Amino acid sequence: MVQFPQDRGHDRAPGGAADHEPQGPAGEPIGTLSVAELLSVADEPLLAGRSADPDRIARAQLDEALLQLREYFEGTRTKFDIALDWYGVNGLRLTVLKLLAEVPFGETVTYGDLAKGSGAGVTASQAVGGIMGSNPLPIVVPCHRVLAADGLGGFGGGLRTKEWLLAWEGVMPPALDWGL
Repeated sequence: MVQFPQDRGHDRAPGGAADHEPQGPAGEPIGTLSVAELLSVADEPLLAGRSADPDRIARAQLDEALLQLREYFEGTRTKFDIALDWYGVNGLRLTVLKLLAEVPFGETVTYGDLAKGSGAGVTASQAVGGIMGSNPLPIVVPCHRVLAADGLGGFGGGLRTKEWLLAWEGVMPPALDWGL
């Protein structure tokens, strides 16, 4: 298990220490992720607790993915180098997720940026939001780095988790201006 990185000024997980009881192979400060799920793309988001078939994935791949996740949460890795199984992902969803996978650590993009970069045009921003909501590879394909034009936007793992991940990466999302 990866210890919570206290050297970055965080003293507990987004849900609080009592809410964080790792139960899987990659217990991380934002909750539990199954490495098998990270490597086998399903049609449903992984943070919702769905499981992939770990028998499809070679043990060496699982070990490497776990190592890279540990390094990310220890602060020694900023880019994942994991062979991803994109089986069953196609069309605009595949294009957008592959673009997103290239967004560097510590940087953000907007839903509109991804829509425009995918060739679908900025009018497809809502479609991109839907794709982010069904991202089967959170953290590795960093949907937490996607912001709304007017602020944080949503996140399937919860806004506190998104805020934690962005702070971990040194990114301060733009403040909302409510005209107050």
